[in-house]
Amino acid sequence: MEHETDKNNTNLSNTERKNDQKDKKKPSSPKKNDQKGSSFLNNVATAIIAIMILIGVGSFIAENGTDAVEIPISELAAEIRGGNVKEITVEGEKVTAVFTDDTLRESKKEDGTALSETLVNYGVNLADYPDLKVEIKKESGIGFFLLNALPFLAPLLLILFFLWLLTRQAKGGAMQAFSFGQSRARIIDPSDKNNKITFKDIAGAKEAKEELKEIVDFLRSPKKFLDIGAQIPKGVVLMGAPGTGKTLLARGVAGEANVPFFSISGSEFVEMFVGVGASRVRDLFKMAKKAAPAIIFVDEIDAVGRTRGSGVGGGNDEREQTLNQILVEMDGFEPNEKVIVMAATNRPDVLDPALLRPGRFDRRVTVDLPDLDDREEILKVHVRKKPLAEDVKLRTIAERTPGFSGADLYSLVNEAAILAAREDRKKVAQFDLIRSIEKVILGPERKSHILSPKEKEVTAYHEAGHALVASVLPHTAPVHKISIISRGRAAGYVLHLPLEEKKFKSRKQFNDDLAVTLAGYAAEKFMFDQITTGPSSDLQTATSRARDMVTLYGMSDEIGPVALQSDSGVVIYGRGKSDRAYSERVASEVDKEIKAIVSKAEERAHKAIVDHRNLFEAIAKRLIEEETIERDEFEAMLKAHGITPKKAEKIDIPAKEDLFEESRKED
Repeated sequence: MEHETDKNNTNLSNTERKNDQKDKKKPSSPKKNDQKGSSFLNNVATAIIAIMILIGVGSFIAENGTDAVEIPISELAAEIRGGNVKEITVEGEKVTAVFTDDTLRESKKEDGTALSETLVNYGVNLADYPDLKVEIKKESGIGFFLLNALPFLAPLLLILFFLWLLTRQAKGGAMQAFSFGQSRARIIDPSDKNNKITFKDIAGAKEAKEELKEIVDFLRSPKKFLDIGAQIPKGVVLMGAPGTGKTLLARGVAGEANVPFFSISGSEFVEMFVGVGASRVRDLFKMAKKAAPAIIFVDEIDAVGRTRGSGVGGGNDEREQTLNQILVEMDGFEPNEKVIVMAATNRPDVLDPALLRPGRFDRRVTVDLPDLDDREEILKVHVRKKPLAEDVKLRTIAERTPGFSGADLYSLVNEAAILAAREDRKKVAQFDLIRSIEKVILGPERKSHILSPKEKEVTAYHEAGHALVASVLPHTAPVHKISIISRGRAAGYVLHLPLEEKKFKSRKQFNDDLAVTLAGYAAEKFMFDQITTGPSSDLQTATSRARDMVTLYGMSDEIGPVALQSDSGVVIYGRGKSDRAYSERVASEVDKEIKAIVSKAEERAHKAIVDHRNLFEAIAKRLIEEETIERDEFEAMLKAHGITPKKAEKIDIPAKEDLFEESRKED
């Protein structure tokens, strides 16, 4: 079967999976300005807002904040004669009158003429009205100036504002051009408590941590190494499957040594323009030397460190110049500079030999998938912030997840929390964790994908074949669950879980696994005398394993103990391609031997189904009725038909994708 589970490596809780922050002492790099159109629109919007503010200020000044009604001066004189006015305020040519009912009226007199002279012309002498209060105010100088100068100042201020925006934008573009070759590395300062990680925060990877303690000791106290003439490795390559914690271990080294951590991805060196990557490498190493002792970490170094001249992917002068600059910088280190370069990759076979020679990346640390105890410790880390129900047993979950990486276990715990929250529960239960195992590997249940009665019958017999053969052959893992409920691309699946983990796999185990893999094919052929598209994934898996037995592991009597292919090869369009170093005659023999191994496995599966036909049909009928059979029920069925379930038998640890035998239907 095929499963793609390439996740970013981590063994920490959610709070410890935050993105790396910028260094507090020195910014890691200038901000990018890729959205020029958006910046221009923002500038235009700012200018419009400024114009509206200027218009508003002018209107406010013009209105002068009064709500009085304007009347002619003749009407004002008539009101004074009638005794309706109690107070008059004169400000320039504006006359404001307060009436006896406290209302305001405004009027205007002639400029340069006194109010008393104007009123005399209308038959009003102010001396005849002693109760009328008259106040003369001088007009405000700044208000008068703004009122008269605003029509001229507003366009001038607007022009100056646009010039300022243009100058600022041009300056930013120039600065960006000058900083194009600067390093984009993210820096974690040792004083940053939120992002600091030590080995205590990393579960599992015991051997890798022991290997890296020498680096920590050198960064803490380099004098004792230098005094005796010892030189610490200048470069360390962390190799391992995706999700095993390579980046986390590098951060742990920096945290243990309490030194700055410069982190960058290999792809960030590669740009369209030749020479930019090399410039960034020089700038990165310059920054690290100034902050020494320090650690430089290059994630996915195979992006720039691939073997030169391989012809794969075409020529790339920029990538090769970047690699050359890395080689030069690492070769130029002096022992007293106290700068360690660490890198991570899951494809060490494609790295250039010049990178791995002594004096550069001369120490290689393998980070394996966690074993049973490590998985339990990793699960404890991931559940720190999650409320657990009383029935949760992390040991049981660790036993059910062989082949899982730290990232897979994080995803498992997170999916369990999501399932609990979806059902409005406050605690994560054991059932949630068990359900999430299948969801992480195969995907969610496809409840809308309803099989027809005939397809359901075919799927049931297919999965019954896998389960039966796995139970009767001696060198296979016991069955824990059988289901014909669609998940992901699988129409049904059988869950295998080993009782004990081992690092080696024998020829007998390979042959039995091949028989289990082809049991679905044999079951369909036996029951329906025809084949569907369901076993397509099983056939691909069986053929690939048989080829490895013949060409890689020497498990063929006809070919003999000869390795006809390496385990490196080249990946093109998702498929492995290796240079064939043997003749056409040998290739023909290899194909015959592969066919013979696969055919023999199919015959063994067919024989097991025929010999236990009653059990085979009982399993299929139960699946059609209930769709799922758990381990206890399945073992009871085995005992009822005279088969003893497997117990403490030493079983090889499978890859994560080998935990299931599935049936697929072409859409």
